[in-house]
Amino acid sequence: MTTTNKWSAPADIRAALRRRWERGDFLARVADATPWEPVDIAIRTPTASDVAHHFAAVQQWVAEWRAAEDSTLRLDYKPIGGRLAGSNRLPCRAWIDTPVQLWTLLGVTRQARRFTDLLEYTRAVAPALIELIATQPMKILAQEADWQLLVRTALWIDAHADPDVYLRQVDVPGVDTKFIERHRTILAAVLDRLLPEERIDRTHPPSSFAARYRMRSKPTYVRLRLLDPVPSTPFTEMTVRLQELAAAPPAAPTIVVVENETTFLALPDLPGTAAILGGGYAVNILQSLPWLAERRLIYWGDVDTHGFAILDRLRRSFPHTESLLMDRQTLLAHNTQWVTEPSVADRELPALRPDEAALHRDLVEHVHGQSIRLEQERIRYSTVTNALTRKLGAEPVEQR
Repeated sequence: MTTTNKWSAPADIRAALRRRWERGDFLARVADATPWEPVDIAIRTPTASDVAHHFAAVQQWVAEWRAAEDSTLRLDYKPIGGRLAGSNRLPCRAWIDTPVQLWTLLGVTRQARRFTDLLEYTRAVAPALIELIATQPMKILAQEADWQLLVRTALWIDAHADPDVYLRQVDVPGVDTKFIERHRTILAAVLDRLLPEERIDRTHPPSSFAARYRMRSKPTYVRLRLLDPVPSTPFTEMTVRLQELAAAPPAAPTIVVVENETTFLALPDLPGTAAILGGGYAVNILQSLPWLAERRLIYWGDVDTHGFAILDRLRRSFPHTESLLMDRQTLLAHNTQWVTEPSVADRELPALRPDEAALHRDLVEHVHGQSIRLEQERIRYSTVTNALTRKLGAEPVEQR
């Protein structure tokens, strides 16, 4: 490092001030209405030895500082010197006396004026948001083009939203659901400050926007097939709202839950039976169907660690759940159909029965092969029909 690199340059001061600007330090003071105090930064100056041994470099360094001293920057000086070079007055501290000088020095006059405009608007229509602006001024400034629209949206939600209102019903000129989705992070920060605590469900993240602010969420749907050859309705397959299915269950005394759509469609007719497409870990929604506790419930998933994890979850809600074709015999009989499981669910699954738990542990420990899995659609169809016959005690008939 050369000697001059040890001394502060005007660019160093601007860089230090720029960092404080980008952190939001200065605009936070504006938002807080904190009385302005001149900003000062110490300057690393040459020593007396530097003056004696590098006099020309010191002279050039001083000239650079004098050229930088203008209407935006004021300098303090102190005497430096000694027997060899005499006393010399060198700049030791830089001052910016007013906010206007600071904005000019950093080239942010337009941004500062825009921030002040946003601040005045917010103070007039939603003063509860001033604290947010003070704590996150740069995030607010980054939203300068949309800030007023965001505030109006938040005020509409505060005044009109309730559990019966969808986001699509937010009625603010220039706002649609795409706007809300695009700005949901900053809008969530606004609503978290604006709404009373009882209007916020903090168990939901901002990504679950409607649920977090107790608005009406998109319905959850369940896909259902009636496998009975003499169905009680003219429809054999339907997709219904979860809430409605909870209130109006099918008449079938046996429910089979499967994970794969093709398997779901290929299930044969079975008297007194209905099938539900589980959809992986989405099987959790079935806990909202309390009538399953009164039906014979059969779960058929992939023979892999995640399949057993899903079975465990379902059985925690419905302990009487039976498994189908999720056993060691089925796995080993289809070894030519094994594929690789992308990730292994290595965790305790207390709701599994002993034989299921043992097979799950073998899969976790790669006893039969590295990360093997048997997907349900890879099981021979005759094996499926035979298993259903044994399980349900009735011969399945040819699929319609």
